[in-house]
Amino acid sequence: MEFLRIGHKVINPNKIDNIIREILNLRAQGYNQSEVSKKLNIDRAFISKVESIGEVRKGGKVAVIGFPVANKSELKKLCNKYGVEYSFLMTDKERWEWLKSKSGEVLINRIMEIVNEVRSYDIIVVLGSNYRINLIKALLNKEVVGVKIGDSPIEEDIYVNPKRLESVMKNLVEG
Repeated sequence: MEFLRIGHKVINPNKIDNIIREILNLRAQGYNQSEVSKKLNIDRAFISKVESIGEVRKGGKVAVIGFPVANKSELKKLCNKYGVEYSFLMTDKERWEWLKSKSGEVLINRIMEIVNEVRSYDIIVVLGSNYRINLIKALLNKEVVGVKIGDSPIEEDIYVNPKRLESVMKNLVEG
């Protein structure tokens, strides 16, 4: 066990970490700050400060879908920077491997699972051709922000300028 000496006090950082994780877990389960405050016997203002320290952004849940993209890892890093909770980005090779690795029934079921999952997001950004963007809009039956990266059919990886996606993300999450 690791202890720190601060002046005349001996501090247990693990205890602090455990309490903060418990606060965040309870808040994520839907408890309000007052309820967590009472349950853990901690000042409500402290809970608010803890949340402020860790806040990445405000707003709804964001998903980003895109293929075929040449700079997948670069775009994933950008998604992480903006607190995107779901990203489904593939290169052209990955897209075809993903499709060919599944039987018809498994493929349809997996696509339906993805559609169902993505429907739960408030903001959906799609990087693709107009055809794919419109198809995804129809499947999800909700507002989709389309970023056209080429004309259909796109048969090779497309480099997506990260500044272009970052501009979209800034507008969506920062208003």
